[in-house]
Amino acid sequence: MASGDAPLIARNLRRSFRIGPRRIEVLRGISMEVRHGEAVFLVGASGAGKTTLLYTLAGLERPEEGTVEFRGRRLYSGSSRSQAKIRNTEMGFVFQGYFLLPELTALENVMMPEMIGGRVKKSVAEESLRAVGLSERLQHLPAELSGGEQQRVAIARALVNNPEIVFADEPTGNLDSKTGDAIIDLLLSLARERNKTLLVVTHDPRLAGRGDRQLHIVDGQLE
Repeated sequence: MASGDAPLIARNLRRSFRIGPRRIEVLRGISMEVRHGEAVFLVGASGAGKTTLLYTLAGLERPEEGTVEFRGRRLYSGSSRSQAKIRNTEMGFVFQGYFLLPELTALENVMMPEMIGGRVKKSVAEESLRAVGLSERLQHLPAELSGGEQQRVAIARALVNNPEIVFADEPTGNLDSKTGDAIIDLLLSLARERNKTLLVVTHDPRLAGRGDRQLHIVDGQLE
């Protein structure tokens, strides 16, 4: 596979944590590639290492060993500022807990990545909210939205900067099954419509089966 076809390449990732006298190996030599436009689901039991792997691939947790290349660049070799710029301009993030600022409206929350990057474009944020079906909720605060609507705001925020890749960590974890299905439908349809790469962590094999490929993590290794 040519590197141009695989914007995300990981080699021999190792990560451990110390709990008292014990050292727990969470990632044990993981290597993988994700192709452009591919929807990959990381599946595993609680504690298997899937969230740690996602965060390591996304530039959020430095591995003890190994490398992560994103679009031909080593993620952990540059300055913290350059790494932050990559995350803000070329990556999108969706988390289980939404992470919306409670004092900001839906529109203002979606505008946050643009504001951080110094490129505030209200029209782009409005279009991103329209794309997730929330054109009537622009001025609502998170507390005035349902869980599913809050996650839609988070998806709109993740896509507002037109990222190369979207990382989603248990995006349906706080939702009932019907709402969770709708969120996965939305993520997949938007990613395919916009030719985005999508990497999703889930403990639900039923949801994982809807992606292009599944990676199963067991005891810190891919099966």
